[in-house]
Amino acid sequence: AMFDLSGFTNFCSQVDPHLAVPEYLSRFLNWLFGEIKEGLLRESHEGDKILWASLPFLAKFTGDGVLFLWNTKDMGGAEICNVVTSLWEICANYEREFYPIIKRLVAQPPKVLRCGMSRGMVFSVGNGEDYVGPCINIAARLQKLSSLTFCFSRRGFDIEKYMPGETAAKYVLKSVSLRGIGEDELIWVRKEEFDDLQDEEKALFR
Repeated sequence: AMFDLSGFTNFCSQVDPHLAVPEYLSRFLNWLFGEIKEGLLRESHEGDKILWASLPFLAKFTGDGVLFLWNTKDMGGAEICNVVTSLWEICANYEREFYPIIKRLVAQPPKVLRCGMSRGMVFSVGNGEDYVGPCINIAARLQKLSSLTFCFSRRGFDIEKYMPGETAAKYVLKSVSLRGIGEDELIWVRKEEFDDLQDEEKALFR
């Protein structure tokens, strides 16, 4: 999963950014890691906290966002779909909860948190401190696709089978061209977001 702060470069170009950027990043990263933890925990019938899905094994700040990696080898389809639902909620919560607070503390903070997700093989480099793989590139491409804030690859995400019907109905399947990846990549996008796109943006999707 690749999170990206839309408008972060412009935010860093303000007057005396050293007075705003460190405070923003400190608060944002604390908030994001808290959201990841809380989003993947659910309350059981007995009132205990249980993992709704596995936690990521790696998090890496990329300069204007954060890369998270999960080991899905022992995760079932429903658990993988739970991660999807949690990350969408994080993107929504950024605009709904985090942004209204942070805009009172720093000038012109990024208004939107975007996220792209993809599955595939990754390979360790630097003694496990970093990873590379096509799925990371795909996630990076997806998080900057038109003005969508959230989308993920169809490959490896069988939401029709494993996601609750009411939740799966909020996504539509589209085909897009991804530079350096392929001409007809199948992706899931939020129906409400797709419907709000301008006609020229909708033309990117088939």
